[in-house]
Amino acid sequence: MLNKVKTALRISTTAFDDELTELIEAAETDLGIAGVVVPASYDAIVSRAVITYCKMNFGNPDNWEMLKKSYDEQKAQLVTATGYTDWGNINV
Repeated sequence: MLNKVKTALRISTTAFDDELTELIEAAETDLGIAGVVVPASYDAIVSRAVITYCKMNFGNPDNWEMLKKSYDEQKAQLVTATGYTDWGNINV
């Protein structure tokens, strides 16, 4: 996933690998808090959400608000989509 994020951010150096790895982990944690079960191997939808999260939080992007809205929409779609949550094990 690190290589996908670096490509999306147009980064070719390894200088930011630690920071980007932390952002990827933060994205996974944020999705998890929302109830999304992040698979060991990402599919395209989860990848897009993680990449958007990283774009939103790396540096100071001029389009932060647009990226935030996009990420929130992607996360909301994952939370409501079949196969991306494990809500079936909740006892009410």
